Amino acid sequence: MVRRTRLRVRRAMIAPSQIIPPRFVFEFAEEGCIPIAAIRSITMENQHPVSRRHFLGTAAVAAMTASAVSSGAGAAQTNKKFKLKYAPSLGAFQAHAGKDPIDQLKFMADEGFTAMFDNGLMGRPPELQEQIAKEMDRLGMTMGPYVMYAEFGKPTFVTNDKEFQTSIVSRTKEAVEVAKRTGARWALIAPGCISQRMETDYQTANLIDNVRRCVEIAEPAGLVIVLEPLNWWANHPGLFLQKIPQAYMICRAVNSPSCKIVNDLYHQQISEGNLIPNIDMAWSEIGAFHLGDNPGRNEPGTGEINYKNIFRHIYRKGYQGVLCMEHGKSKGGKEGERAVIDAYRACDDFEV
Repeated sequence: MVRRTRLRVRRAMIAPSQIIPPRFVFEFAEEGCIPIAAIRSITMENQHPVSRRHFLGTAAVAAMTASAVSSGAGAAQTNKKFKLKYAPSLGAFQAHAGKDPIDQLKFMADEGFTAMFDNGLMGRPPELQEQIAKEMDRLGMTMGPYVMYAEFGKPTFVTNDKEFQTSIVSRTKEAVEVAKRTGARWALIAPGCISQRMETDYQTANLIDNVRRCVEIAEPAGLVIVLEPLNWWANHPGLFLQKIPQAYMICRAVNSPSCKIVNDLYHQQISEGNLIPNIDMAWSEIGAFHLGDNPGRNEPGTGEINYKNIFRHIYRKGYQGVLCMEHGKSKGGKEGERAVIDAYRACDDFEV
């Protein structure tokens, strides 16, 4: 009597770019990647049992074929750089790369990304900041904006409070030191809530004055302060800075190359829509972009924003800055991480 041999398998995702007939669903075995169709032909053809030698021989051929397809088509696309500087955050690909920031950077570069952003960079130890910067320089990657100041619970920048003004000057000096260690060019400010005790125009004037205090320190060091308008309706009710035209006016009033806008397209789709016309109107003052689809705030293609059109538009306008991937994933684990990468591949596939 011939004893059947069972092969333990587990499912794995195959990138859409790999040239594989759609009828083939792949599963990984310990020895390699074997088409289910091949396994079925081994174990179930004509419902007859097969020998161990025939099973392993056929499985080995199938594994070698699948491995060649996977390593060939997949590697060619993996190493292709994106047209634009899409910037994953640290931690975005932990399921693939682990928790070590250096390993994460290597994974990003291998996947074709040429930028990274870290909102929490200022809070990391100086030694780690320097290590991250050194590895990014080696990989030819650009550092996106890091958060210098963000307040979501009270009025700050819209006031003329002397204690706050002293603290924000000190914070800007710290941000400059981070920029010196890392080579980062942009520091982000979310300038706090509205005041219900003051006319809006007075608040605007105070905000302009307080941003100028920051810029006076940042500009000589080559650091650009980027202001981020955020939506009221889904995430941050009560914040003062909400829309792109408002941020544009403030940047023009500050009148410095070190005061720009970070245009978060997720937030602006909620606040005002009209994304491409607003990009064009505010173009001279846009320093960076944040990305995320709406609804859901996940990768492009999971919501209503036509990111492929937007990316083509800003590419043709000559944009060379960073686009921070400040969003979640529609799926968990490695599958979700691969879905994010595939989404950017699809949106980056525009005619130039």
